[in-house]
Formats: sequence, structure tokens, C-alpha cells
Amino acid sequence: MKLKDAIHDFLTHCEVGRYQSQKTVENYRHYLKRFEKFAGPATDVGKLTNDVVRDYRLHLHRTPIRGQGVTLDIKTQQYHLIALRAMLKYLQKNDVSTLSPEKIELPKVPERQVEVLTREELKSMFDSADPTKRNGLRDLALLHLLYSTGLRVSEISKLNRKDVNLDTREFRVVGKGRKSRIVFISETAIDHLKRYLDARNDNWTPLFASNSNRSRQDTLLGEDRRLEPQAIERIIRNLSAQAGIMKKVTPHTLRHTFATELLRNGADIRSVQEMLGHASITTTQIYTHLTNKRLKEIHQQFHR
Repeated sequence: MKLKDAIHDFLTHCEVGRYQSQKTVENYRHYLKRFEKFAGPATDVGKLTNDVVRDYRLHLHRTPIRGQGVTLDIKTQQYHLIALRAMLKYLQKNDVSTLSPEKIELPKVPERQVEVLTREELKSMFDSADPTKRNGLRDLALLHLLYSTGLRVSEISKLNRKDVNLDTREFRVVGKGRKSRIVFISETAIDHLKRYLDARNDNWTPLFASNSNRSRQDTLLGEDRRLEPQAIERIIRNLSAQAGIMKKVTPHTLRHTFATELLRNGADIRSVQEMLGHASITTTQIYTHLTNKRLKEIHQQFHR
């Protein structure tokens, strides 16, 4: 089987057979097309060897990022190899003779650094969203909901008004891997959400709607008004700048802060895993390093 055909079959399997998200399929396509360009589309997958993979790893290590003057970082190189290994595993499962996926060793990456906000930084961000200004109520409700729920930016962007039960303060969200979970909202976040929704005089579907000054926006209705992830990221970035926070703040920073606060206040890691929608508890365990560090600081400060 030619490499080009193998990649096509694997991507089709990801989309139709495993029902993976469009984003996941696109990522796989991006990584595997780079391997196809390196090895050649007509290459027989049965002739893939350890030497080919070794040369490909060297190629990735030397690949420059256009316009940035640097090469691919180790994490990105790892993603490319994970995609290749997944395709080989699929081929092997379907009795296609090729290199064993176990032959591909992943590079070791540095321990993931997680950035969180302090209570003072959070308060500064909340204060920076002025509810008397245009979009102020929306931005304040958005900020509180992100911190209250730990939602991913893609998840909060997809929310519709009918999805959120303001009385029970909970709703269901479908996250990565089409995994469904229940999300709970704090009373404070509910109050700000109600103020924002009460101030709206439209019947648009999205929970958070775009309200741009651009003339084209005046002709948009319903779904076209949805606040996209990029716009949400921009809002959070602007609020953090107005708050005078020097570190890089994204919607995911608020997700990290949400998880860290839960653990610091005594929540067990399994519960936090469920609330974040992590498939593996290993992903959630990155936050225990932060909470352990905090405990160490407390010990050093108060133990004499």
C-alpha cells in the first residue's frame, strides 16, 4: 500500500470509524502530510524502517518555523510522531504489513509548566471589565463563567442560551472526544450571566454573542453572531492587559486556575478530573505539582 493511500484510509477511519473531532482529524492530516512530503507519497508502507523514522526525526528537529527563526519545539515533534504511530497501529490492526508502531520512541519533553492566576490577579481582571461600557456585561459574565466552570474556550463558544439552566446552576457540555459531562456554576457567575442576558434585546441562539461595531455585523443573525474562540481569547487577553497582569493570560489560564483552586481547597483529584473532562487522570495530575509547591511554601513559612 502506498503511503498516500494509507494516510487517506487512516484519516477516513478517524473521522467515520472513530468519530473524532474535525480538529483532531485536521491535526492528524497536518502531521502526516509532513511525513508524506518527507518520505514520498508513492512510498510503500511495507518498506518503512527504523532508519526512515530516525531520519524523519532528524528532519523534524531541523525544520524551521517560517518567519520565526526557530525550529519545531520538542512537543511539536512529539505530536508528529504520535500521529505517525497512530497510523501505523491502524495499518497493523488491518493486517497491512508495515513498521511496528512500538518501534517509534517518543522524545522526552520537559515537564509541562502551568500558569495560574492569584486571587489578587483574578480580582483585578474582574474589576477591569466595566459593566457600564459596551460589551462590559458580556465580558464580565464570560470571565466569571470561565473561572467558575473551567470550560475550554471551544466549549464555552459552542454554548447556546437554552443549554444553561439558570435555576439549577448546571448544564451538560460535550468536550474532547465527544465526552459528555455535567458542569456546575457558582452563584456569582449566575448573577453576572443573568444581568448580561437580561440586558440583551435579541433572540439570537448563542449564549455569548458578538456585538462588533463593524457595519457587516448589523446584517448578521442567530448563529452568525456566535462569539468564536479567537474572539474570546482576545477578550481575555485585553482584560488581563487592562488589569496590569504581566503574564500571558488565556481562557486556558482560567481553566488551570479553576482546577488549582479546587485542589488547594481540598477537592480530590478524581472529582477534578471529572469536572475538567479529562480522559486520563495523568492529565489532571499536572495540577498536583502546583498544589504541592504551595504546601511546601506554607510549610517553610509557618514551620519553625
